Amino acid sequence: MSADEPLVRAIRSGLAELADPAKAPAMQAYMKSAMAFRGVAKPQRSALLERVLADHKLPDRVTFSATVLTLWRTAEFREERYAAIDLSGYRAYRRWQDAELVPMYEEMIVSGAWWDHVDELAIRRIGPILRADRAGVTPTMLAWANDGDLWRRRTAIICQVGAKEDTDTDLLTRAIEPAIAEAEFFLCKGIGWALRDYAKTAPEWVRSFVDDHPGLSGLSRREALKHIG
Repeated sequence: MSADEPLVRAIRSGLAELADPAKAPAMQAYMKSAMAFRGVAKPQRSALLERVLADHKLPDRVTFSATVLTLWRTAEFREERYAAIDLSGYRAYRRWQDAELVPMYEEMIVSGAWWDHVDELAIRRIGPILRADRAGVTPTMLAWANDGDLWRRRTAIICQVGAKEDTDTDLLTRAIEPAIAEAEFFLCKGIGWALRDYAKTAPEWVRSFVDDHPGLSGLSRREALKHIG
């Protein structure tokens, strides 16, 4: 695969120009990140990406995925990884958002291994692909729900956040159940989040789910019932 190296350089140089070294340490500390920050806030990064991506059109799917992964894999600052996520969801390339991209997102989820990376990828990348191709992607989410990797499991649990009436309750149930006995915060919180979100659409279903699963952690239960009592 061959990445669009001029685009990668344009993103990196743009972030370097926007860098605020005074803000970077606090951002790194807040995110508990081993990777350094440039100190670039999201609105600045978004404006940069909008400008740069409008000027650099990627010709095909292979170049698109190669450029995303190059920016991701070789990142020295966390904002470069955020930019890779932004590029992956850029509106001009929506036609390539299908099951063929799941392995790319899986790599980013597993190597990103923290909520600021994983949640965006789970909800805004994996989720839409799942809804567009349930037969192709549901088996992968079920496998991830039983995987040894925490972030694959969290992805399987939260990937339907925002799906509303399009939520597959069988998949939601089968994604949550393997994690019910776990004390891991990001799994418990993810379960609560997924149920709380779906409660906006189907409160009685969520109440019944909670009643039928007494092993849910206190955190998951509180989050699930937060707005429905």
